Amino acid sequence: MREECTDEELMLAYGHGDVPAFEALYARHRGTLYRFLLRNCRDRASADELFQETWSRVIAARERYRPEAKFTTWLLQIAHNLAIDLLRRHRPQAGEEETEQVFRLLDAPESEQPERVLSEFEQRRRLQLALEELPDEQRLAFVLRMENGMGLDEIAHVTGAGQETVKSRLRYAFAKIRARFAE
Repeated sequence: MREECTDEELMLAYGHGDVPAFEALYARHRGTLYRFLLRNCRDRASADELFQETWSRVIAARERYRPEAKFTTWLLQIAHNLAIDLLRRHRPQAGEEETEQVFRLLDAPESEQPERVLSEFEQRRRLQLALEELPDEQRLAFVLRMENGMGLDEIAHVTGAGQETVKSRLRYAFAKIRARFAE
């Protein structure tokens, strides 16, 4: 029976006290949410914290929930907002020495960068590193598109940006990732 219900129907049922409806939603979306947070937080401890906080917010909002957008869009918007708040609280600052080391690595001639055949694992790792190099807005748009299969309008809703801005962010993200893999 629960498999036939939409996410929005389950959330509305949960808002009326149907706890198994929440359990079904959690089972459907816990993996998607956690992967989304891992990609955006860059460390497991923060992703764990935000994962719990996102579900806590869903629980707290159960009686106020209105299906104005897809449930996944609403869920990821909550997670995105929490991730932005966390980022603002913990902005990393690179020191002079660390910055110089990064520039030396970037300026190294190609002859000093050994070529190697990339296994599937290495390719995933390269993608992860390429994602980490993207500005936050581009990485978020890329992850929402590629991992969550969202369209431009849904990404715009989650991020609070216009569709043209989202399109531009995706275009730049894809270009940077392609360039990284062409190296």
